[in-house]
Amino acid sequence: MKTQTIDIRISEVGPRDGLQSIDTIMPTADKCAWIETQFDAGTREIEVGSFVPPRLLPQLADTAEVVAFSRKLKGLVIAVLVPNLKGLQNAVDAGAHKVSIPFSMSESHSLKNVRKTHAQMLEEIGRCVSYLGGVPRERRPTLEVGLSTAFGCTIEGPVPEDRVIRMAEKVIELGVDEVGLSDTTGYGNPAQLKRLTQEIWNHCGRERMTGVHLHNTRGQGLANALMAVELGITTLDASLGGIGGCPYAPGASGNIVTEDLVWMLEAMGLRTGIDVEQLLEVRRQVQASVPNETMYGFLADAGLPKGFASHQGGRIQQNG
Repeated sequence: MKTQTIDIRISEVGPRDGLQSIDTIMPTADKCAWIETQFDAGTREIEVGSFVPPRLLPQLADTAEVVAFSRKLKGLVIAVLVPNLKGLQNAVDAGAHKVSIPFSMSESHSLKNVRKTHAQMLEEIGRCVSYLGGVPRERRPTLEVGLSTAFGCTIEGPVPEDRVIRMAEKVIELGVDEVGLSDTTGYGNPAQLKRLTQEIWNHCGRERMTGVHLHNTRGQGLANALMAVELGITTLDASLGGIGGCPYAPGASGNIVTEDLVWMLEAMGLRTGIDVEQLLEVRRQVQASVPNETMYGFLADAGLPKGFASHQGGRIQQNG
């Protein structure tokens, strides 16, 4: 078994955020193969699905089965998304390690996405926290609230930054473990990300926000990721081939491409624990499984530079 020291954790969201946004329904066996091969490439956190009604997202109807398979991969943090208490209960029953609840900072988007106002979402999050209080410690997942549309909304337009800070404070006060900044619509820029991050840290504590979820809809994904890293964020979400987006935010396509992000960080001398060459092989495998879907990214087209070696200079020690 490999033991690795990393500087930046990449949380792969393709099996959830990616697959929910494409027409193709990937077979369960192919999803499991994707997760296993990306785990073998060094990815240690993967959002494997979402506990939502199958009629809404048939692409993710097999999430419980995928979680059960993923639990065989020792050392993998299994993340899932849930919209409400029922989804959380299903996630706990399945054995997920990390659960994220999307809380839209735009109330218009919240009504489209989960059919709840801000007040109703706060009540739902409170019920989720209360439920987890009765779950045995060894089965209790980390509960994160994703502050979605925090950078702007395709329906409502600009989202006041003080609202984002206020809502972050409210959910932390309710008892969630952490919050995450989410650029659902790809509106964000590095200066905005810096302001929001620093204000959330000032009001909630640095330990309460360690990750961000960024989109590349307007080409700012890697610029925002670099700003996040320079600020001290340690977990970055990304999607293999850049697939994904929010079905309830018109035009909000394009997660950060995992391969391009890993390449950038490794080339900078930061350890991700992920082998880039193996990651490109995973991409080819996934593309073969969804041949009619478009995958994005520059590294896959240009290839690795001559002489580049993943984990340069022996920065990652592997044992056994």
